[in-house]
Amino acid sequence: MVLYYSILSFFWAFFVALFAIPSIIQVAHKKQLLDIPSNRRIHQIDTPRLGGLAIFAGFISSLMLFGDINVSIQKLIASTIIIFFIGLKDDMVSVSAFKKFFMQILATSILVFLGDLRIDNFQGVLGIGELPEGMSYFFTLIVVIGITNAFNLIDGLDGLAGSLTILVCLIYSTIFLLYGNGKYDAEVLMSFCLIGSVLAFLRYNIYKAEIFMGDTGSLICGFIISFLSIKLISMEHPINLGSSLPILAMAPIIIPIADTIRVFVIRLFNGVSPFSPDNNHLHHRLSKLGLKPLIIVLLYCGYTIFNVVLCLLLNAINDTIIVLLMYAIIFLAMFVIELVYNNKIKQETC
Repeated sequence: MVLYYSILSFFWAFFVALFAIPSIIQVAHKKQLLDIPSNRRIHQIDTPRLGGLAIFAGFISSLMLFGDINVSIQKLIASTIIIFFIGLKDDMVSVSAFKKFFMQILATSILVFLGDLRIDNFQGVLGIGELPEGMSYFFTLIVVIGITNAFNLIDGLDGLAGSLTILVCLIYSTIFLLYGNGKYDAEVLMSFCLIGSVLAFLRYNIYKAEIFMGDTGSLICGFIISFLSIKLISMEHPINLGSSLPILAMAPIIIPIADTIRVFVIRLFNGVSPFSPDNNHLHHRLSKLGLKPLIIVLLYCGYTIFNVVLCLLLNAINDTIIVLLMYAIIFLAMFVIELVYNNKIKQETC
């Protein structure tokens, strides 16, 4: 039954977003609500950045129509509306990093404290077990805000954030469906709602983008994925799954997290605010090395799948070792790309 409703929710979200986007593009051009090319932008023409409107409309309408609105989902919807409006304001008139961060804390607090969403056990990862209640709430706040902003920060290339969102939702929903014992049907359906709306958006974004998802869309995608990841970590551990739930939750989102850490470290090393925008992201580096946007998207998705498969194959190894191995591989890859990029810059300036 959950698959039936999930398919219905997918198509509803897909067609709502699909029909909304052409009108949004038209209005954005008329009102000059456009993303202007600059030295830190990859695109070359003025492009609407209100795709998040369609993603939000498709996701919320489908979730409320077909979803089981329990307390947790109710708080998610309330929080997502806050995220939607702060993202929309930033897409229309720039909002300071402090205001965005404050509103994210407000939205996350509703989800964590009123919706009782929290990570209360590391399940042995890094040698940590059950967390004290206060630490549990604090750590969950950090995780939600971190993942939300990680997806916001990778939204700098046609189709990248949208493709990763769909892939992560497919991975999470499959685990919920196969190993959730019917207790996580709401999370499966929610995943399909987001997949449908983002897939419709990609129709206008993945190749020669006519519209961007903007902060509205990327923040919503990151926020919902953070919710799903914590639900996965908190899932009653099925005996036949074999792998650690925190590892499986982390594996599909390793690139956005690692890239965010890397960029924040670079900014702090350069003496600027970690929230200052720049063009130091991994996708910027790959683009300047001559890779086409679609190739970069395929590389990100391919590595994500590889990372999940690797974690499943290494399920007999200590969880701490798997975590360290995951981050060692991705940071090593980023280091090599940085070396190649710097070498290319030196050759061009000589």
